[in-house]
Amino acid sequence: MNQIIKKNRSLGLLLVILGASFWGIGGTVAQRLFQQDHIEVGWLVSSRLLLAGLLLVGLYKITHRHESIFVMWRTKQYAFRQILFSLLGMLAVQYTYMMSIAIGNSAVATLLQYLAPLFIMAYYFLTKQNPLTKQDSIAVTLTLVGTFLLLTNGSFSTLSVPFMAVFWGVLSGLSVAFYTIYAIPLLQQFHSLLVVGWSMIIGGLVMSLFHQPWAINMSTWTFSTVAYLLFIIIFGTMLAFWFYIASLHYLSPKESSLLGSLEPLTAVITSVWWLQISFGGYQFLGTLLILLMILYLTVFQKKQPETH
Repeated sequence: MNQIIKKNRSLGLLLVILGASFWGIGGTVAQRLFQQDHIEVGWLVSSRLLLAGLLLVGLYKITHRHESIFVMWRTKQYAFRQILFSLLGMLAVQYTYMMSIAIGNSAVATLLQYLAPLFIMAYYFLTKQNPLTKQDSIAVTLTLVGTFLLLTNGSFSTLSVPFMAVFWGVLSGLSVAFYTIYAIPLLQQFHSLLVVGWSMIIGGLVMSLFHQPWAINMSTWTFSTVAYLLFIIIFGTMLAFWFYIASLHYLSPKESSLLGSLEPLTAVITSVWWLQISFGGYQFLGTLLILLMILYLTVFQKKQPETH
C-alpha cells in the first residue's frame, strides 16, 4: 500500500514539475512573440485556449471512445462549477499572466504569479481549515522581502517594471490560487482531460467575442513565429495546464502550487539567457528569496493531511 502511495505521489511530482517548466518557458516564448512579432495579447489568449482545449477534449475521446465528452454538462451543479472555473480560473489565469508579460516581462510576471501559494495559505487560514504556522510566517516574510527587491531593485522610489505589470501579475497569482482550489470537486468527478479541455474551450469562446482568432494578419509571420505559437499551444498551454491540474489527483493544492518551483526558475533563466532581460543584483536576490520560500514550504510541509 505504501509503495502505491509513493508511486502515485512520484507521478504527481513529475506532472507538476513538467507542467511548471512548460509554463515558465512558454511565458518567455510569449514575450518574444509580443516584442518581436507584435502578436496581440487577446488574440494569443483566445487562439491558444481554443486550439489547446479542442486538442485535449479530442485526446480524451480517442482514449475513451465509449464515454461521452459531455458528461459534466448533464448536472446543473457541475455545469455551473465548470463554467465558473473556466472563466474565473482558466481564462483569468491566461489573460492576467499574458498581460503582465506584455507590459513587463515573463520573469517578473511568473514570479508574481507565484504569490499563489500565499493566497492559498491565506484561504485555508481564513476558512479555519489550516492554522497559521511558524513555517507559514517565515514564508510570508521571505515572499514580501523578495517581491519588494524584485520589483524595486532595492530602491524605494522606482519600480523595475511598470505598475500595471505588477497589477496584472498579482491578479494572476490570485487566479492561480482560485484555479487550484476550485478544481478539486471537478477532478473528483471527471477526468482531468475533460476538466481542463472544456475550461479552455469555454474561456477561448468567451475571449473570441472580443478577439477573434481568425482576425489576424499573417503576412509578416516567419517560420519561427509559427514554431513558437505551436510550442505555446501544445507545451505552454495544453500540456502545462493538463499536467498541473492532473497533479491534484495525487498532491494537495498547496503542494501542487509550491512544488511547481521550476516555473519561475525556468522563466528567469530563459528570460535572462535567451531574451537578454536585464536583472539587477537586488532583483536576483529577490528572485532567490521567492524560490527559497517555495523550497522552504516544500521541505517543511506538514505531515498530516490537509482539509480541502
